[in-house]
Amino acid sequence: MGKTIAQKIFEQHLVDQPFEGTYVLKLDRVFCHEITTPIAINDLVNRNKDRVFDATKIKAVIDHVTPAKDSKTATQGKILRDWVKRNNIKDFFDIGQNGVCHAIFPEKGFVRPGFTVIMGDSHTCTHGAFGAFAAGVGTTDLEVGILKGVCAFKEPKSIKFVLNGTLKPGVYAKDVILYLISQIGVNGATNCVVEFTGPIIDKFDMESRMTLCNMAVEAGGTSGICFPDEKTVDYLWEFIKDDYSSKEEAIKDYSKWRDDPDATYEHVYEYDLSNLEPVVTVEYKPDQVKKVSEMKGTKVDQVYIGSCTNGRLSDLRIAAQVLKGHHIADGVRGIVSPATPLIYKKALEEGIITTFLEAGFCVTNPTCGACLGMSNGVLAEGEVCASTTNRNFNGRMGKGGMVHLMSPATAAATAIAGTITNSPLYKD
Repeated sequence: MGKTIAQKIFEQHLVDQPFEGTYVLKLDRVFCHEITTPIAINDLVNRNKDRVFDATKIKAVIDHVTPAKDSKTATQGKILRDWVKRNNIKDFFDIGQNGVCHAIFPEKGFVRPGFTVIMGDSHTCTHGAFGAFAAGVGTTDLEVGILKGVCAFKEPKSIKFVLNGTLKPGVYAKDVILYLISQIGVNGATNCVVEFTGPIIDKFDMESRMTLCNMAVEAGGTSGICFPDEKTVDYLWEFIKDDYSSKEEAIKDYSKWRDDPDATYEHVYEYDLSNLEPVVTVEYKPDQVKKVSEMKGTKVDQVYIGSCTNGRLSDLRIAAQVLKGHHIADGVRGIVSPATPLIYKKALEEGIITTFLEAGFCVTNPTCGACLGMSNGVLAEGEVCASTTNRNFNGRMGKGGMVHLMSPATAAATAIAGTITNSPLYKD
């Protein structure tokens, strides 16, 4: 019987099967940030187990609240800093070099096809865009991963999306993933690996694939995965060129990380997205989605462009294209956070930052802060935010605040109008 990509990765990384349906896997990467990792660090210290399985396979960053906003967040950062020093972890990205974890780690070439990756962060599934199995885990699993380099998972069940057709101009990966979540619901992929396939995925660049995989967890998925191809190799080439004689050789090697024709799935969903319109969330669940045209005129107080979902250079380029020559509406706060220093630098060089500033946006350093209501854009009760982030839970960006998730193009157009509206890039 054929295998899915997840089954193939599990098979190659299997260390033990202590119980039926439970797989203990060897880990290729353990990612860490200052919000969830300090809890694990302190527990390991208290157990006299302050050590790591392999310092070269652990990557750490301060990104959720950066710079620190108070004594508590400063302490969290200090715990992480002291830990990486004690354990000789070289790949640590502190203030000035830090970026949003799920943007900076791929940018540094830390994820490869066929890898197993964990992190104490639910959106770790982002890294599946490279053909890896990447999952967010709890504190106990993170501790074991840090200490022993292994993690236990249930038997990998998979669902597959086959996305056909051609997207209309002005429709983006964010619109696609919100639409898919609306079709299967927030529990539609629970305990499953989500494979994204089809002509639309083949055309997507790596940043668009990361946007898709990033939100697999919003449908309950353990991980989202795209099959590696020439675009994967092009993205990674700087980091893998010494491992292969040519890109063609790398593509051939990575081609083993895809499903077999006779692989078995829990569900296969096939959609033609040729008529998909830009969409936006309503209320407080990511599967509550409407067309932007149906929400036209909805007033917003803040527009936020950034996050591990849509803070990459392509996202900023799209938003700037909409904003060029315009100014945000009176009474609207615009905030943009490039996801990494490199993205910020390139956006400066391309004049994108100037476009945002001239449009009236506040440009902040790379941070996750606003997305989870911790800093750099927290909402007051009753306020509404048009956001390119990934969660619209009640209170997510601030107690009593409402978050409407949308693409960078829609967010930029909404900033100009002061109300939710389609961007001029959308051509019906």
